[in-house]
Amino acid sequence: MEVKGVVFRYGDNVDTDVIIPARYLNTSEPEELARHCMEDIDDTFFQKVEKGDLIVAGKNFGCGSSREHAPIAIKAAGISCVIAKSFARIFYRNAFNIGLPILECEEAVDDIEAGDLLKVNLSKGIIQNVSKEKTYQSEPLPEFMQEIIAADGLINYIRLQR
Repeated sequence: MEVKGVVFRYGDNVDTDVIIPARYLNTSEPEELARHCMEDIDDTFFQKVEKGDLIVAGKNFGCGSSREHAPIAIKAAGISCVIAKSFARIFYRNAFNIGLPILECEEAVDDIEAGDLLKVNLSKGIIQNVSKEKTYQSEPLPEFMQEIIAADGLINYIRLQR
């Protein structure tokens, strides 16, 4: 399982209120949430993001409330993977529940810059920075998590198990 795209770079403690502001929580439509994704931290995000792009961030990405709207907005905006130094526990769980791949890799985060082109092999945990011709190793996703992502989320995965 491989993804490829351009990096949007953010710092530490990007909370769910920044990922999708509370004023937009009156909908659960992915396309509507995507239009407002990251707008309070990066008001050009939705205009610039393309299908397959990646978010790279510091520590504690997705902290704050437990709203599932945050990873839904990110995924619906076209982001194929989020790489961070660490994730808030509930965001980590919600991301996999909706089929959004995430990886932790401090070394990669310290070196990757906004605009870099990445190629990520989720099965092997290999992050290639095509722009800098560097490779980083994260923990590969366990096979069952890869299956959840391939099924586009936990609910679809469970349906396929019947």
